[in-house]
Amino acid sequence: MQLGVTFPQTEIGADPVVIRDYAQTVEGLGYKHLVVFDHVLGADPANRPGWQGYTNRDMFHEPFVLFGYLAALTQLELVPAVIILPQRQTALVAKQAAEVDRLTGGKLRLGVGVGWNPVEYEALGMNFNTRGRVIEEQIEVMRLLWSQEIVSYKGRFHTITAAGLNPLPIRRSIPVWMGGRADVLLRRVAHIGDGWFPQGQPDDQMRESVELLRRYVREAGRDPGTIGIEARMNAREGDLDEWVRQTQGWRDLGATHISINTMGAGFKSPGEHMQAIRRYKEALAG
Repeated sequence: MQLGVTFPQTEIGADPVVIRDYAQTVEGLGYKHLVVFDHVLGADPANRPGWQGYTNRDMFHEPFVLFGYLAALTQLELVPAVIILPQRQTALVAKQAAEVDRLTGGKLRLGVGVGWNPVEYEALGMNFNTRGRVIEEQIEVMRLLWSQEIVSYKGRFHTITAAGLNPLPIRRSIPVWMGGRADVLLRRVAHIGDGWFPQGQPDDQMRESVELLRRYVREAGRDPGTIGIEARMNAREGDLDEWVRQTQGWRDLGATHISINTMGAGFKSPGEHMQAIRRYKEALAG
């Protein structure tokens, strides 16, 4: 099971030197990938009574720009988990992903999802209500743009007339993983995904979800062994022993990747975040 770290978006701050030091510490400890969350805008809760979720006070570095910076600093696999794809222009995401893939030597794993925040969709000029239908066509279009020099396409939501990206990804493809837990999401992963980001703990309910995904994959005529599973271990959920226990639980469920998320665990500085990922890595090695 490949070990990674979730970038502490909301708590690391904006100092590029600190971000560099954090990423290089992650790599130096032997982690293989860095997971980054995506939000473009935060809502002002003063104008939305009862608002639940991120706000304008929560800092989020833009994943593709951040990856361009990190590509020159580390050899980590870079993983947005997830880009809210239907609120972004498809061809532009395909272009940005191809560029990051080139700059990292093919070390981009593109996580995508439909999101939950209508505030961002409104501000970005996209339709919140069609996001589930749009994303499947977006994935099809991106894969065409990554694999072919010239693309002509006419779909329900996209039109491309004899145009193409340059540069293309190194392997003419980029892995597309998806996040969520709804049945429709599991079916989507089974039919067109390369991997899944589950949400939750490695309990009996999650085991049922994993088994359901594998069943859907087989029904789609695919090999469940070719679909990756990236778990998330939240440091706020217990002590170091619990972190190790959950990690073993995910290993038992067949997860191929796991990342430790240190946000929300009460750490007061980037240094404390780095100490936590060091303790976790040492505990697993022991």
